[in-house]
Amino acid sequence: MNLDANWVVGFVDGEGCFHVGINPHADMRAGYQVLPEFTVVQHKRDTQVLHALKAFFGCGVVRTNHGDRMAFRVRSLEHLLQRIAPFFMRHPLKTKKHVDFLKFRDVLLIMEKGEHLTPVGIEKIRSIAAVMNRGQPR
Repeated sequence: MNLDANWVVGFVDGEGCFHVGINPHADMRAGYQVLPEFTVVQHKRDTQVLHALKAFFGCGVVRTNHGDRMAFRVRSLEHLLQRIAPFFMRHPLKTKKHVDFLKFRDVLLIMEKGEHLTPVGIEKIRSIAAVMNRGQPR
């Protein structure tokens, strides 16, 4: 399956998610682990499109999400910074998901500088993540 950049943008606008998890982790310097993730979920009957996205971006994994759902996921900071973020900067999303992407990219850039390893950086990331995906503070 050969994917076109415009098709990918439209598909991700409808089916994709940019998420930042922040979990307590005693072994981390700031006491938390930051887990950025780009995900696209589909019913298992459409797994081929997830594999096509994996080939298109040249990174990520396709795994069972839960039940009859499969997910294409990219969690590697390197791949998020070098492949996913540049693609969506060159080919902007058309819906409000673009705002979430820009916040997600801000978190990636904070992490690239190593600021996520400090309490101040964790708080900065927490404040960004709190307003992602729902359009309102949680």
